[in-house]
Amino acid sequence: MVNITELKFDAAGLIPAIVQDADTRVVLMQGYMNRESLVETERSGKVCFFSRSRQRLWTKGEESGHFLRVKEVLVDCDRDSLLVKVNPVGPTCHTGQDTCWGEKNVNKDFLFYLQRYLEKRKDESPEISYTARLIGKGINKVAQKVGEEAVELVIEAKDDNEELFLNEAADLMYHYIVLLIAKGYGLEDVVRVLEGRHGKDKS
Repeated sequence: MVNITELKFDAAGLIPAIVQDADTRVVLMQGYMNRESLVETERSGKVCFFSRSRQRLWTKGEESGHFLRVKEVLVDCDRDSLLVKVNPVGPTCHTGQDTCWGEKNVNKDFLFYLQRYLEKRKDESPEISYTARLIGKGINKVAQKVGEEAVELVIEAKDDNEELFLNEAADLMYHYIVLLIAKGYGLEDVVRVLEGRHGKDKS
């Protein structure tokens, strides 16, 4: 994950670690790590700090269950601070708020927010969730719905009814996101492919 021998710890053997949601890119909190907590973070896959107040290793969420599951750890150019990208399990702050700065941990891009919402809905009862009910019918049914909504959008595109056209576009987008989720992917995977194509086009 990180070459500890190349890091610049302070006189107390600590290095600041900024924690960021890997999906929303919202900064969640800041803590401090030492060599041992970095090793534990890599071993467990959960963010482990060195608590200056407790003077011991402290895995975030060990009391609350609100763990920070590590996706990536980056080192800054001076090698004296860390950026830890995570998938948080529940709110990060001990006050119950999403972040230690009182901000909401939501992607400013509504489509990513919607995707996270639908990912939660898929695990709910099919009796109360259309998303769960649709995914429960299997990938073929989800794909079929995407095809049906695409055809309906094409039909509306031939007319000049703005409301109907945009509503069909929204229906297609919803079912497209559900299809991605059902396949185990997300919008970020599609964005990565598009960014790769864009980079090739510019070269």
